[in-house]
Amino acid sequence: MFQKTQAYFSLVLAFFITAMVLVFPPVPQFDYDFEQFFPQDNADLEFYGVYKSKFENDNDYLLIALENPKGQLIDKNFLDKSLLIQNEINSLHAVDTVISILNFEKPIIGVFGMRWEKVFKWETELDRRKSEMELESYRSQLVSSDKKSLLFWIKNKQNISKEEGDELYLEIRSVFNETDLQPKAVAGKIQAQGDFIQLMQKEFGMFFGLSILLILLMLFLIFRSFWAVWIPVVTLLIGVIWAFAFMWYFGKSLDVMSVMQPTIFLIVGLSALVHFITHLKTKIDNGLSQQKAIVEVFKDLLIPVGLTFLTTSLGFISLYFTTIPALKSFGLTTGIGVMIIFAVCVLVTPGLLYLVPIRVKERSRNQHSKNSLSTFFIWILSRRKTVLFTFGAISILSVWAGSSIQVNGFLLDNLPSDHPIQNDLDYFDQQFGGSNPLELYLEVGEDAGSLLDYEVLQELEKVEIELQKLLDSAHLISPLTLVKSLNQAQNQGSAKAFAFPSQGQYQRMKRFLDRDLGEVGTKVLVDQKKAGRISSRIPDFGTVKMTEIRTRLNEFVQNEIDPNLLKVSWTGTAYLIDLGHQSVTSQMAKGLGFAFLIVGIIAGVLFRSWRISFILLVPNVIPLIWMLGLMYLLGVEFKLTTAILFTVAFGIAVDDSIHFMTRLRFELSRGLSLVYAIKRTFLETGKAIILTSVILVSGFGLLIFSQFGVTHFTGLLIGASLIFALLADLLLLPLLLLPMKKVWEEKSKRLNLISNERKM
Repeated sequence: MFQKTQAYFSLVLAFFITAMVLVFPPVPQFDYDFEQFFPQDNADLEFYGVYKSKFENDNDYLLIALENPKGQLIDKNFLDKSLLIQNEINSLHAVDTVISILNFEKPIIGVFGMRWEKVFKWETELDRRKSEMELESYRSQLVSSDKKSLLFWIKNKQNISKEEGDELYLEIRSVFNETDLQPKAVAGKIQAQGDFIQLMQKEFGMFFGLSILLILLMLFLIFRSFWAVWIPVVTLLIGVIWAFAFMWYFGKSLDVMSVMQPTIFLIVGLSALVHFITHLKTKIDNGLSQQKAIVEVFKDLLIPVGLTFLTTSLGFISLYFTTIPALKSFGLTTGIGVMIIFAVCVLVTPGLLYLVPIRVKERSRNQHSKNSLSTFFIWILSRRKTVLFTFGAISILSVWAGSSIQVNGFLLDNLPSDHPIQNDLDYFDQQFGGSNPLELYLEVGEDAGSLLDYEVLQELEKVEIELQKLLDSAHLISPLTLVKSLNQAQNQGSAKAFAFPSQGQYQRMKRFLDRDLGEVGTKVLVDQKKAGRISSRIPDFGTVKMTEIRTRLNEFVQNEIDPNLLKVSWTGTAYLIDLGHQSVTSQMAKGLGFAFLIVGIIAGVLFRSWRISFILLVPNVIPLIWMLGLMYLLGVEFKLTTAILFTVAFGIAVDDSIHFMTRLRFELSRGLSLVYAIKRTFLETGKAIILTSVILVSGFGLLIFSQFGVTHFTGLLIGASLIFALLADLLLLPLLLLPMKKVWEEKSKRLNLISNERKM
């Protein structure tokens, strides 16, 4: 298939397919959905689905902090403008409710029943002075802790789509653009998704462009030939077009993890093309004609290069065995994309190489490289014990250090600490108690008829006191909020009366208990008052602290709360994301187990020896162990987006070992002794392994400059693991193979006997 005629046919076919993709292009879509990081096939996720059907999504809201740029919060002109803005936002079709201190009302129970009274009035100077005292009750809730800004809590319609959310957020921004007031800070699902996607689009284009520039630079520095630059670039561009066309034709949206896919496709493809071109120049330099050299190079390297693409692809595809949709999708599409790049390299490159005359004059450079490698190989053999001890010591230290790394993730830890989105979240954490949703499900026990029974409320009061202690006085909304509000209403709205009622107070309010907090936009009771919720907003404390809080509350409920009266369960989006982070150990074990199995099978097929399969795994497990030590030194914690990199790194790092072992197999098939075959392999593949490692490290190094945490750590940790893998393949792998001399000689004798018997 690599003869000139077949190569030209494949090239024309590839250009035709590419032209069809460009004429009928798929429509690229960007998306970011927090729920894609929820663990699937999970009882907690199923429970949250039931919870949402009873109540609502806990993250379908937008928080806007509004500050008076010209003075104090208690300013009539500012408050009038703010109310106009609130009313206009409230009139938007996708907005369900807008709550702020401007329209918040408290109940008052009088002689003629219940009435609702605004808590904040500002028409006259006297109203403002009286209301200023009232604001103390709402600090860090509807008014900032420093009393400089007020809060708009905008509840949008349930299950809003990405497109509707973008449209609504633009409408809200346009309301502000028509005034001289601008938000102090904004946080919420529709805002975060839109801003994330803008950043994703920017980084997607940036890394694609930087990767092309890096490829041009690397090819020029390596080959110093025009043809050796433009042929790989054209091949890789076609491969990337095919890979993304495949994803987009099948409706795959680009998400936060897709930002790194152009770099992965281009750099992995480039490393293979460098192998092809390096070997081609060597064969032509040794006197072969261009046509014969092209045929031999692709025949010789098709299997080893194909195996490296396969192991890289399977490293990504192994993520499909996790339970996180975002990781499954990224792993599957990237794995398929890598194999598409391989297919394009095989289809396009031979035809392009036939189009140009190739002349090579590099014998002196190649000979110099071999002399350097030969000296290095002798140095390794002379310091065998030192090398083995060094690898062992670093590995032991890395395991010890890695064992102390905690699992800790944050809702938006993909962003740097100084990013505008993160700054806004920090503002809400400091001034309004947080923006992260917190949800607990309440259910009556066997001995209770309703969550509003006095005995149940007493149990609920104990739960809330403990929860506020653990959360540092968070503002909670629950059935108890309704009861406290009614107690306040019976005392003419006094802030001091917003407290748990006595038996007598409870009896007087029983006729009003058929109401809930629907008037203020939060449903807290369902199922004939047999089920309810505790809802709040808190800072994003991270998985470690929230796990401790949940554990301590669970222990308190188990020890102090009567289950026959009240049952309490954790749920919500933040809880599910934390569960995803906590599952990193099992997620990583699944992926690595699959990758180890595949590489073991490949080695077993190549050498028909379980010992060699094991030896092949050792130098590729060591980079993963050293990654643990690096994470410890850099203070990088385990989370979904860092733990999965171990599987990906293994799939990429094992490529050099595959190249080494396939070349060793070839040398042994020529009848060479094991020691001499290892030396020949070291000299023949050493330069190519170093070159491809430099290319891969440089390519992944680009990702370090990303503002997304997942992309940044992918570049940092995988780049480092490839350096570790290069050291293991050049220093450790030859030493591990030397003790196999007797085993290989016995195996060769058996194979020769079998061969002679068949001939007879």
